[in-house]
Amino acid sequence: METGLIHIYTGDGKGKTTAAIGLAVRCVGSGQKVVFTQLMKGNQSSERNVLEHIEGVYVVPAEKSFGFSWTLSDDGKNEAKKAYTRQFQNAIGKAQAEGCRMIIFDELMSAYNNNMIDRDAVLTFLKSKPAAWEVVLTGRMPEPELVALADYVSEVRKIKHPYDEGIPSRKGIEN
Repeated sequence: METGLIHIYTGDGKGKTTAAIGLAVRCVGSGQKVVFTQLMKGNQSSERNVLEHIEGVYVVPAEKSFGFSWTLSDDGKNEAKKAYTRQFQNAIGKAQAEGCRMIIFDELMSAYNNNMIDRDAVLTFLKSKPAAWEVVLTGRMPEPELVALADYVSEVRKIKHPYDEGIPSRKGIEN
């Protein structure tokens, strides 16, 4: 049995989700299965749309879109936390049911950092995940306890970005 490791793609640059999806494509291309779920993004991202059509990739959707954490009331944050924690658990359940090799939690850092997911559930899972599972986490500013559990930590650093020049995100490129 192969050893599964924990990956973190982080940083302020564009490409964290793209890197995770590239790894998913590599995994599926070798005949293995992947679960992909996006926290904090809803169900509208372009990359999610194509993954739903790839055999061997199982997308676990968000229950609903809650918007940005700073726009939510305390009640809204509590509702989101419950939903994101269920989504997290549903993704794990789907990976178990389908015999997946990899599970990707896109934007987990945002949910984790903003206390919009059960942090203990995340840490417990990472410490006791199935030995063969490759686990991929993306998002900015991972907390030290997540970095300590990871085997790979790759930073995507922004040097220059069109958003800084007032160019909005473009369909199929940034969103």
